[in-house]
Amino acid sequence: MIILLKNKHTLKFDSFIFKCCIGKNGVTKFKKEGDYKTPKGIFEIENLYYREDRIQKPTTNLKCIKIKKNMFWCDDIKSKKYNKLIKKPNNFSHEKLFRKDNKYDLLVPIKYNFKKVIPGKGSCIFIHLTKNYKPTAGCIALAKKDLLILLKLINKKTKIKIL
Repeated sequence: MIILLKNKHTLKFDSFIFKCCIGKNGVTKFKKEGDYKTPKGIFEIENLYYREDRIQKPTTNLKCIKIKKNMFWCDDIKSKKYNKLIKKPNNFSHEKLFRKDNKYDLLVPIKYNFKKVIPGKGSCIFIHLTKNYKPTAGCIALAKKDLLILLKLINKKTKIKIL
């Protein structure tokens, strides 16, 4: 099954249609780090990361990983760990997963620029939470109630198609 991003406000899976938001500057086939664009294409999804202190483990067929204070996602083009989960901050730029706001209480990394990582081609592309549907830095964001429904429907073989 495929999650389909139909346009900048609509995510579809099977017969379910969800309101969403995407990158501030739309979608692109030529994603670059920091361009505020969501990458076009068909991608696999990774595991579910969640904040156990804020939300109970959701019902899903994805592997669930508890977000801890020492978890970060590297977005520094100079690092060998670019677009990878790291366990401690260093001198390289990174995205903190254990945030004060609720955006990353639930997140699923999209496997964009994931296997053969190309520095500068874009990192930290997630499906995560939103409360206000304001444009993102390149991720896809949904309301908590909608993401919880989606998580019940998808599995590790599910892909996302971004048009």
